[in-house]
Amino acid sequence: MGIRIANVSKHFGSFQAIDNVTLDVDSGSLVALLGPSGCGKSTLLRLVAGLEQPNQGRIWISGTEATGRTVQEREVGFVFQHFALFKHRTVRENIGFGLELRHWKPEKIRWRVEELLNLVQLQGYGSRYPSQLSGGQRQRVSLARALAVQPKVLLLDEPFSALDAKVRKELRSWLRNLHEETRVTTVIVTHDQEEAFEVADRIVVLNEGRIEQIGSPSEIYDNPTTPFVLNFVGEVNRLPNLDPTLQAGDSYVRPHDLELLDRPGPDSFPAVLKRLTHLGRDLYAELQIDNGEKIIAQLSRDAIDFKQLQPGVTLHARPKLVRTF
Repeated sequence: MGIRIANVSKHFGSFQAIDNVTLDVDSGSLVALLGPSGCGKSTLLRLVAGLEQPNQGRIWISGTEATGRTVQEREVGFVFQHFALFKHRTVRENIGFGLELRHWKPEKIRWRVEELLNLVQLQGYGSRYPSQLSGGQRQRVSLARALAVQPKVLLLDEPFSALDAKVRKELRSWLRNLHEETRVTTVIVTHDQEEAFEVADRIVVLNEGRIEQIGSPSEIYDNPTTPFVLNFVGEVNRLPNLDPTLQAGDSYVRPHDLELLDRPGPDSFPAVLKRLTHLGRDLYAELQIDNGEKIIAQLSRDAIDFKQLQPGVTLHARPKLVRTF
């Protein structure tokens, strides 16, 4: 087992940041903690790292209980949102800093640093200073420094959120490839759904200090177990109850599961087109239904004769897949 968290709670005064959380992270896996701001995901990561102590519960790392251990004793690598590099040290010196503290021999440090420079694809940058690197390069140095001490687990707290969208996307792919090479048990905190879906083997969705759902990216998206997960992960339309067998409850339909017809059909309902947005090969149709609610349909350009559509026209929406809670 890589990490085991058992019945862990943490409060700050009257605020309950983590509420009786139990979670197993398999050895060698990459798990994403996903949720909105304030849901407890960074606090949970800091509890694993030893930067915070739980008010109740126990934590194991690689089969050894770590609850009462210091940060150093836990042997974790931690990468923060902001790069936290030493400005006056070169890339090589930054990467080797933790090894110096552990009194590694100089020649062994040089060998390990060069190995990591190759691993993070920064060959030839060892003599530069952080100010001479791009944001993406600085974050790769941070990851190399965290990996230098050969940690039992690697913990990443929103490591790419300070970077622009293009660099974030590049680093997500790079991180996934890096994990395939190192197979270090890794937990990444993010509020970016696309990031979690792209890099993680499993996703843990948190809300108000509790776990809402654990599953693979496809399980989280295709089979959400609560309305919160359905609404948080991807776009969704909330409709009046479309299931006549239920006395109460709301029906939810993903935009791509909503078909638009130019005439009434089985299980369809009228919707007035308010706006049509062209997004490359896809179209986004903003519509208003009888109860005044706005809904969105996502469809391909060949699904409807969009050139004839004008705002104000009445179409007929037909859900292809409905989820009711």
